[in-house]
This record gives sequence, C-alpha cells and structure tokens, in this order.
Amino acid sequence: MVIRPYWFPFSHFMQPKQSTENLPDIIRSARPAHPLWKGLLPALVLIAGALLYWHFGRNDDHENDPIFKTENIDRGDINLTVTATGNLAPTNQVTIGSELSGTVSEVLVDINDTVKMDQPLAQLDTAKLAQQTERNRAILLSAEARVTLAMATLTENTATLARYEDLLRLSDGKTPSKAQLDAAQAAVDRSKAELESAKATVNEAQANLRAIERDLAKSIIRSPVDGIVLSRTVEVGQTVAASFTAPVLFVIAEDLRKMDLVVTVAESDIGRVAARQQASFTVDAWPMRTYQAMVQRVAYGSVITNNVVTYNVELGVENSDLSLRPGMTATADISVARAEQVLQVPNAALRFDPQSVLDFLNKTGPKRTLVQALSPGGGRPWRQSPAIQKPAERSKETRVWILRDGVPVECPVTVGITDGRVTEVTGEGLREGLPVIISAALPAKP
Repeated sequence: MVIRPYWFPFSHFMQPKQSTENLPDIIRSARPAHPLWKGLLPALVLIAGALLYWHFGRNDDHENDPIFKTENIDRGDINLTVTATGNLAPTNQVTIGSELSGTVSEVLVDINDTVKMDQPLAQLDTAKLAQQTERNRAILLSAEARVTLAMATLTENTATLARYEDLLRLSDGKTPSKAQLDAAQAAVDRSKAELESAKATVNEAQANLRAIERDLAKSIIRSPVDGIVLSRTVEVGQTVAASFTAPVLFVIAEDLRKMDLVVTVAESDIGRVAARQQASFTVDAWPMRTYQAMVQRVAYGSVITNNVVTYNVELGVENSDLSLRPGMTATADISVARAEQVLQVPNAALRFDPQSVLDFLNKTGPKRTLVQALSPGGGRPWRQSPAIQKPAERSKETRVWILRDGVPVECPVTVGITDGRVTEVTGEGLREGLPVIISAALPAKP
C-alpha cells in the first residue's frame, strides 16, 4: 500500500506565481508541495503503519487465541463402586425327593403354597408296605415265643442239675454218677445258649419291623422346612422309581423374606470387595426401585468362563414385601470406598494438557496475515502465544491447570479415589470455587 500526500488546493496561494507557458504539459500538471508538508509526510506514514499493525496484527492474534472452558473445584462426597451382575436366590432352597419307589396316591400342595415343617406334601401307595409290616410283626411275636420257651427249658434244666448236686452231697458222692451230673450241666448250658439265640431273633425281628415302619412313614412325603413351594414335578398316579437316585418331587424355598444375591466380580475389582460392604441393586421387574444389600461372603475360588476369570460374591438382601423372586437378574453397585466432603475436580481437568493444545494449533491454526508477515520477526507464531506457555519440561506428576488472567498456570495435585466422573484432589493452593481448565477450542470464525 502506497500513501500519497494530499495536494491542498490552496497551496498555490502560499508561493509566488510562475509562468508555465514555456513548460511541457506533464511538468505543468505537477505542483510542488509546500516545505511544511515535506516534513510531516514521514511521520504520517509511520503513524498509519503502526495503526494498521495494531489493528490487523495485534487484534488478529488475540482473536485467534484459544478459548478455555473451566469448571470450579467443588467439595462433596465421592463414592467408589464396583458394578456386577448376578441372580437372586433363596437363602436356603431344599430339593425334596422320595427314598421309596411306588405310585403316588395323593398330592397335597401346589406351587406357591406356604408350608410348615413336617407338613405332608404327597402320599405314596402303602398297600405293599402295610403287608410287610404285618408279616414282620408276626415274625417278632414268634421270636418272642421262642424266648419264652428257651427260658422255661433253662429253668427246668437248672432245677435238674440242682437236684443232682443235692443227691450227690447226701449220698456222700455215691449217686448220681458223674456222667449223669455232666449231662445235667450240659443241658443247662444248652438251654442258656438257646435263650440267647431266641433273644437275638427277637432283636432282629424288632429291627426289621422298625425298618418297615420307617418306610411306611416315609411313604408320606413331608416338608423339612418352613417355606414356599417353588416347583412341583409330581402328579397323582405317577410312578416314582428310587432305585439309584432320589427323584425330585418338590423344590421349597425357606423364608423368601431374606434372600441372597450372587454376583460375579471381575478379577481386576475383586481385591477391593470385602465382607460387610454396603451395596445397592436394581432388577428389571422394578426399574424405578433401588434395593439395599450387604456383602456376606467373597469366594476365594474362581470361575473361568471363556478364559475370563471371575469370582462369586454373595450379598444378603431384605425382602420383607416379597417383591423379589428367586432367579431375578440384578445389577449391583458395591460401595468399596468413600470419601466425604473432599475437594474434587472433573476427570477432564486431570487429562487437560496445554502442550497438546499447542501441537493442535501449530497444525490447524490459521495462516498468518500479511501484516504479520511484513512485521519485524514475521509476526507472532502460535507456539509463542502468551495465552499458552510451553513448559520448559513436561511434568510427570499429576497436575491441573488454573486459569489466571487468561493464562493457564500449572498446579501439582495429589489424587485420591475417583468415581469415573470426578476425582479427589489435594495440594497447595487448592480451594473450593477455584476454576480449573477442562478443555480448549479455537474461536469460531465469523
């Protein structure tokens, strides 16, 4: 841009008139400036150039400075949780079968029925067992009669032996003979043995009778616990075969007002989970409701599925309103650590790095203007922007950047627990309400 001085029309009044009749036309068209304007011309050029540089250079640089987004340091509670999924189950689930084979003659309960301990659930046909019971009772009576007979024989033989001994003493050893005395003694010993054998037969008959009576009692299938019938797989007239394994007839859950939630925790998180930690969970059946639980047991044994190692964690659940049912899928959040009323910053503030912003601006920043190119030093490059100062050496410690007078200032911090959104921080100069930078962006083009 070339700036010419303005030729005022009154300049010819400030100098004597000269004849131009004998001069060429191009010379006659040029009028020399007054000497005063010759001195002001360089100063006007310098002032105009400075104003243009100020407008097109300095303002353009600040217009292209990045815009920082900040959030204030806050104070509050941070709860670190481990998320896991699993299924609800009764605290005690009993599978009821039959030790006897036979035909089901009666079913007394159905699914969802509430039962008490020793309450009859089903009845097997007992005709055959009743016959066996009567036969064993008869055998027992016969054995007891033989005991009575053996006792009478023993009494008789004992009396005979005593009479022989008295006669031997009275006859001064002459009668009876030694053979007769020995025979009487042998008869007594034989009677004692027969009595013991008869008693053993009685015991055997009694044991057989008790066994048959026990089988007869087992033909009535009873509930071993107080609970709710979850399933029933038997019908009247069905034949139950218990030759090798006991068939499953009923499944009863004991007291559904207390349940267990068994979740699988990844091996990367299992080290943080411990007994008596609080947890909350939700189920698909009641998406707007949150249930409370407590960690009861953390398994040491692992479960490997498709080369993924997990561990089972058992949580105790209160179910007083019976809204939860066995088998429901639940998503639990286990509270493994908690910090109350601590300074916290967004995780984005810990990831912010001015050097990355510098690298981005050096690659994507706008081209320098003509004034910048013509100015001394070629204009201000991006890497020398006063808004972003390049650190002499990249710090390896955790830090945040605080915006002071439009310039990011590094502030080292010590981090604590994090919930994935905010992180606990401590450090010199940190206070609640202090703005920290979380991101930077180029200004929008008009």
